[in-house]
Amino acid sequence: MKTSTKKTTFAVLAAVSLLGTVTGCAAAATPTDTGSDAGTDTGSASDAPYADGTYEASGDYQSPNGIETVDVTITLADDTVTDVQVVGHGQAPESREYQGQFIDGIAAEVVGKDIDEISVDRVAGSSLTSGGFMKALDAIKADALA
Repeated sequence: MKTSTKKTTFAVLAAVSLLGTVTGCAAAATPTDTGSDAGTDTGSASDAPYADGTYEASGDYQSPNGIETVDVTITLADDTVTDVQVVGHGQAPESREYQGQFIDGIAAEVVGKDIDEISVDRVAGSSLTSGGFMKALDAIKADALA
């Protein structure tokens, strides 16, 4: 066999091998539909994954002054937050100040929103308190699952 024929044959075999490998990986990475959701969601209240009601949970977070806690009460209707109450248990004056700022601003951030769309990382200058709030929110979501 001539050298140019060998090179061409080798290039073709390499390309086929590479194509087979890529195709095999692509097929394995394709997600499969379980058929559990046929796209017939009507958006009605009966489809809400969370039960309507008022839920309470506590969430803690680390501050420079130690572990701090906030108690969160959320009222849900059709997966939407209709009311929120937060009670802080700050140990140091700075913690109480930041918790107070958070408490004063949290309703504007969450009331009227779908509970699954809430992601709070800073409210009124308070960033650490939001960590405790989000922990409490996760517990509330678990409790409220219908």
